[in-house]
Amino acid sequence: MTFNPTHYINFEPKHHKEVPVSQNKVLMGVAGLEHGHIYAMCHGMKEAGVSIRWVFDEDADKVKAFQKVFPEVKEAKSYFQILEDKSVNLIACASVPSKRCEIGLQALDYGKHYFSAKAPFTTLGQLKAAEKKVRETGLNWAVFYSERLQVESANFAEQLIDQGAIGDVVQVLGMGPHRLNADQRPEWFFWKETYGGIICDIGSHQIEQFLWFTGAKDATILSSSVQNKSLPQFPEFEDYGDAHLIGDNGSVHYFRIDWFTPEGLSNWGDGRTFILGTDGYIELRKYVDITEQSTGERLYLVNHGGERRYDVKGKTGFPYFYRLAHDVVHHTSTTMSQRHTFKAAELSLLAQQKADQCCYKEEESR
Repeated sequence: MTFNPTHYINFEPKHHKEVPVSQNKVLMGVAGLEHGHIYAMCHGMKEAGVSIRWVFDEDADKVKAFQKVFPEVKEAKSYFQILEDKSVNLIACASVPSKRCEIGLQALDYGKHYFSAKAPFTTLGQLKAAEKKVRETGLNWAVFYSERLQVESANFAEQLIDQGAIGDVVQVLGMGPHRLNADQRPEWFFWKETYGGIICDIGSHQIEQFLWFTGAKDATILSSSVQNKSLPQFPEFEDYGDAHLIGDNGSVHYFRIDWFTPEGLSNWGDGRTFILGTDGYIELRKYVDITEQSTGERLYLVNHGGERRYDVKGKTGFPYFYRLAHDVVHHTSTTMSQRHTFKAAELSLLAQQKADQCCYKEEESR
């Protein structure tokens, strides 16, 4: 009898089998501690066998806080002290978004691979400069799109899609709400020049997932919009954004992102992804499953075989960091192609640009 995966519901998540790199094969320097993602980036790479040698930030308090978590890391007097250490072959960065590109360009100039927090760029000019530098050097410019890469339910969704559990993917619907905590945010967070806009920033997560789950290589932005509903004192800040895209393979994407997570939610944001296939669908409840007192990592699968809820926490692990570490050693791109990495960034910048132009025209017509 021929096995039909779309009539089968008892799939099980598989834990990744990647192994850490050998000791001292990858030595990493850290430059820029403006975003908390740097901690997840460093924990992940350390687990994958990477040794963190240096940290630099202009804020001494941020460095001290970092060293409490990673006491083995030495403080550098400048970024150039890290760059000039020839034993370092990877730079990780979570500086102010508008500065991430320049830090990356310098890293590649010194022969080091680069690992950036999202958003990696705030302008299309920065993106083009990075693409050119990667072509010239052959080094990796990796980006930490954490809402897929550090979510086990997303890893399991990829496994299910690869096994044909829902047929061909037709559409991805993403919702990325975040809690604002405005009084705890740095000043740069509210200015367009430094953070790039809501779609450029957290929208990049959504677009990256769409490209990955559908296999699209490119997409057309049909519409996008941004708004500021809650903070008129920061006129350049955007607390709401959305976009509608169609992939070059006919797949469709819509996402909504916002900074409206209420205080009553037990997590920073009820992030969800819905993946529609020709023979079923998947829902990811990434961080919280409301009313179930869950910490998240829930996946719901429905196909011709029935319905099933999976608790995925601890079931797949995070293969991304291991693959990236090996890519640094072998000068490969097994974890994520450079084309995919940059295309997700490019589409988020184009969607932001389209939304900005739309809002500008609306303001002019008033």
